[in-house]
Amino acid sequence: MADNGKSATDIITYIGVPLAVLGVLPILYNTFATLASLSRIKRMLRRSRLTALTRSDVVNRVIEIELPRYAVMPLDRFQNRSEYWTLSRHPSSIPGGSWTTFNWKTNAIGMKTQRVEYADQVRQPQVEVAFGELVSYLLDLGAVPDPHGWKLLRSTGLWAPVGCSLMMSPDGREKALYLAPLDDSDGHLSLAVAWSSSWITRDHAHLPPYWVRLPALAGKSSELTPSDEKKDEKKDEKKAPDTDEDQIQSGSASVAASHDDANSIEHQVHTNMKNDITCEISLSGLVTALVEGGVNNNSTPDSLYIEHLRIQSRKSNGVWFASAVTAYGTSSQTILWNYKIPDDILSFSRKETVPCGVLVLLGMVDESETPEWATKHHDYGASLDLFTQRTRESRQAMEAEARMAPAQREQAVRDRMRRESEQRMQDMRDKMRTQQQQRDQRAMEALQSPKWDTKLVADYCLTWLKARKIWDESLSVKEVVGFMLHRMVRDGEFTSTICKMLDTWKAWADMGGMRKSDYQAIQENQSTFAEATLLIALIKDTSDALEGTLAMDLQECLRMWHKVRLG
Repeated sequence: MADNGKSATDIITYIGVPLAVLGVLPILYNTFATLASLSRIKRMLRRSRLTALTRSDVVNRVIEIELPRYAVMPLDRFQNRSEYWTLSRHPSSIPGGSWTTFNWKTNAIGMKTQRVEYADQVRQPQVEVAFGELVSYLLDLGAVPDPHGWKLLRSTGLWAPVGCSLMMSPDGREKALYLAPLDDSDGHLSLAVAWSSSWITRDHAHLPPYWVRLPALAGKSSELTPSDEKKDEKKDEKKAPDTDEDQIQSGSASVAASHDDANSIEHQVHTNMKNDITCEISLSGLVTALVEGGVNNNSTPDSLYIEHLRIQSRKSNGVWFASAVTAYGTSSQTILWNYKIPDDILSFSRKETVPCGVLVLLGMVDESETPEWATKHHDYGASLDLFTQRTRESRQAMEAEARMAPAQREQAVRDRMRRESEQRMQDMRDKMRTQQQQRDQRAMEALQSPKWDTKLVADYCLTWLKARKIWDESLSVKEVVGFMLHRMVRDGEFTSTICKMLDTWKAWADMGGMRKSDYQAIQENQSTFAEATLLIALIKDTSDALEGTLAMDLQECLRMWHKVRLG
């Protein structure tokens, strides 16, 4: 039936259809908005050169994006020189992608899925990077550490405020490395980086962080030279009477080859002696040693044999070298250093361990320059009294002989001569015994004498070495140590000798005092001990200078966070 001319169909048409259209509009809007957002996201990914999988739910207006997560490390400074010193051509503009400012060596370690509604919600996954390598790379490019930021990070850790600066641009005006939000860090320290090509103030000619240059000796000390083994080899070239011509030619060729090998080895040894050596020091000690210039004057440095300087559990050579080279490479300008000198070596370097009396016995120090430590043995005329007594006894015996008959006198003279000879021998034995007792007493008192500071001992030892023309007069302790470290890289025997002396020294320091056997060991290798004191004195100076500095804050932070998230 109609109601005012309107049927039920008309009512459904006029009311139901508009309502249905209104119900579809949100779906249509969501579809359009989702497709528009997806298009913008894909465009962002293309501009940033990112490969990603995208999926969209137009009904719920959700876009899923799968982006790879990477572990990165800086490129090799020698093999990738151009990319190392330049910025990436296509850095990402997506939040979390600040790490793409640089060229990296990358390794995919998984996928990161995120669900977003708008394009500005997209975040590029942060990368995992070794904290030490990151800081080292920025320092190599010319970044400057922010002392306040490193102190704050060391004291507060993950509670350090977002935006806290750790590294600044070379002019110190803008942030180069700073703390980022912890959203995507999974509990790791989260960082972000910013850099401009105009900030790169260094190049491949500069020495990178974690590296130290050891100067060549250049005739500043007496060095063992390669033995000349060519003199007798010419005899092998002479023709034997019954030798075939083929054998002669074959022998000549082998001798010529041996000559070439000997010349090559000798040339390499001399090249290594004359050229500086650069060493890379990591948390585990010496990593690489390169001789600058190379044997054939190549642009690429040649690697040297360093197995005798690697840190091993059974030998201390590697620890001593790494500690000494760390101390040598540390100065007021040193911002970052990788190897931490063991606490027991630092403690040993600060102890007063060398008795001053021992240095007197060794002839390194004049006794007048030391506090009184030895008993003074005064004769008080005892030897004169003994001489007077023996003279009086001889005169009395001769007077008695004069009153005797000739036969008795002859026998008395023989008895007197024998008795005087025995007395002289006994007096000599008594005197030698007394002198030996005094020497033994003096040696024991020397071992118990007041102990001197390592720095003072090193000063006297350096003077002693210079007096014997072992080192040049113009050299300081640090310069001598640099030359010694250069030789330790090249000469395994020298390294073993000096490290054995250091082990002996540290052993008596830990046990509470020097023993007689320790004194004898020093006496047999006096110049080695004198040079060892220079190494320990330099370690002591460095440990005192670094307390409470930026370098200590930075090093402690690098130990607290080995891996960080960068984005």
